[in-house]
Amino acid sequence: MSRLSDMLRTQRFDDYRFYHQSTVNQTLHLVSALIFLGCYALLFADPALAGIVGWLAMLTRQTGHFFFEPNGYDAVNDVSNDYKEAVKVGYNQTRKIVLLLVWGSAPIALYAFPALFGLFDPPATRLDFVRHVGALWLAIGIGGGLIRMIQLFVTRDVTTSLVWGFKVLTDPFHNIALYWNSPLKLMRGELIDTSIADADWGADNAEEAPHLT
Repeated sequence: MSRLSDMLRTQRFDDYRFYHQSTVNQTLHLVSALIFLGCYALLFADPALAGIVGWLAMLTRQTGHFFFEPNGYDAVNDVSNDYKEAVKVGYNQTRKIVLLLVWGSAPIALYAFPALFGLFDPPATRLDFVRHVGALWLAIGIGGGLIRMIQLFVTRDVTTSLVWGFKVLTDPFHNIALYWNSPLKLMRGELIDTSIADADWGADNAEEAPHLT
């Protein structure tokens, strides 16, 4: 259990220091986390609506990464952006673009094939169409996570795969605890979280952390 806890802490710490330096991004992650909690609450009551809410949270989150997070050389961690993209456990920008393209193509596919080859009954109303999109988006979100876990199982090990999966599921709760004061930093004009340079989450060997992110 100690090893699992250490791996989880390392993945979370690397995610924070490498990919959440912008306080705008942190604030958007806080908003996204709150929306994700709504998605979790809806998951069993109304899966189709949960799929729509979940992807609203995802778009909020990825907007912070793509438009506000620094993408040049990372002087805080003394590594290049290319290096961070290469060693990232989860979805790097290339993988995210592919996933977002699949997400964006879902409504087009349903418009062209309303029953989606028998997966759905043909929608009788626009609301039916929207709910079908939500159900498909939910499947894409779950499928994307499972596919990455399988990739990690094959390319790394089962422990890394399971820890990453647990990290993703619990990120909304952790993000709220971590970024609750980011809007205050942003209102003070602090666009980059300067506390990252001095952050220490108890990693035993800081040099090993980048290889585990």
